[in-house]
Amino acid sequence: MKEKIIDERKIRDILAETKNPSSRTILKILKKAREKKGLELKDAGSLVNFNQPELKKKLFAAAGWVKNEIYGERLVFFAPLYLSDYCVNDCEYCNFHLANKQLRRKRLTLKEIGEQTAILINMGHKRILLECGEDPQHNDIDYVVRAIKKIYSVKTDKGSIRRINVNIAATSVSDYRKLKKANIGTYQLFQETYHRPTYARLHRGPKADYERQITAHSRAFAAGLDDLGIGVLFGLYDWRFEVLALISHAQYLDKVYKVGPHTISVPRFQNAPSVTFKSQYPVSDDDFLKLIAILRIVVPYTGIIISTRENPQIRKKAFQIGVSQASAASCVTIGGYGSKDSQPQFKIHDNRRLEEVVKTALSDGFLPSFCTACYRRDRTGGKFMEFSKHGEIHKFCRVNAILTFAEYLEDFSSNDLREQGKACLEFYLKKIEDLPLRQETQKRLGEISNGKRDLYF
Repeated sequence: MKEKIIDERKIRDILAETKNPSSRTILKILKKAREKKGLELKDAGSLVNFNQPELKKKLFAAAGWVKNEIYGERLVFFAPLYLSDYCVNDCEYCNFHLANKQLRRKRLTLKEIGEQTAILINMGHKRILLECGEDPQHNDIDYVVRAIKKIYSVKTDKGSIRRINVNIAATSVSDYRKLKKANIGTYQLFQETYHRPTYARLHRGPKADYERQITAHSRAFAAGLDDLGIGVLFGLYDWRFEVLALISHAQYLDKVYKVGPHTISVPRFQNAPSVTFKSQYPVSDDDFLKLIAILRIVVPYTGIIISTRENPQIRKKAFQIGVSQASAASCVTIGGYGSKDSQPQFKIHDNRRLEEVVKTALSDGFLPSFCTACYRRDRTGGKFMEFSKHGEIHKFCRVNAILTFAEYLEDFSSNDLREQGKACLEFYLKKIEDLPLRQETQKRLGEISNGKRDLYF
């Protein structure tokens, strides 16, 4: 009998069993979390069910501590690049759904992809997330692969895109092999909701196949893609159930493939022009921050991603309690960088320029990063897990963040940001405990000042 990836009955039972946990139980779980080995599903059940404000402060403190222990102070920035809004699916929460007859569909040409890429490079980005709707006619895998090659080929006097992560519809092993050959970074696919009745109600088209969606990571892994990302669109169903399901999925991947998810994304439902869906399970700001903290301590090795769906105030708090990657200066329309003609997939609530986001991160004590080193040093899949699960990945994160941020300061920053940024570099350079590594990093910083680029460990 095939093992279930998600056991909904088990999740419901745990939520019932752990209702109204005692303060003693929560404190014991939080103490266990500081061992950085993750927690059991039942522990997560207790965490989603407690309501005491004083315990929430302790949860946030534990989550911030774990994030710092695993990933350090660095905060990685990226931007999405939408290739096409052609889609054969009719998902109720998405503005690109088939029922949107007011949308003038667009697919970028290779020339337009190059132009959009150049804009992103000249903003300061080094990594992007490629996105497009599901449409075998307009957005087949060969089009996606051509787009990837085009993006990698674009060079400006400010550099190039060094890594492309990909978020496209569930597909076949043979298609995933083509993505692997195209040299992508992480392959991301969200279940949207793990609750089967809700999933069935909200989806029409090929994506309505729950099994196709939830087994996609297994096919990707079979094709050689060992860097995988999962996620939920919070607000489609009860967030408590979704958190336990996400954790179950992560634990399944870790158990079966010995490689847990490299990233977990936490998008929250936002309105869009043609979307009439009204959430019966809205997630409050307090609960949203709580679920981020829970994911951080239960799955400590994973990178947690937040998007510009959230406003600057929420993002600021989320960075403190577990988020390690964030989109910045994003555009969620087709060809939208430099233009505002097409309809967005969803409403954005953080419209700040990249430099503004970087400034705020610096003021909050973070080290901005544009690092892509792990992908190019073959620290993916099992090798990445060896470092992240033992809390060693931050040694690479810090030095590579220092080098990539130094590049950013040289190439993009204004005078006031450069002064603030240099102070940050000096501060975190002194925190490198390995003396030879610190000296080599210092040497490479000098080389960057003299015009050398793309140095990494």
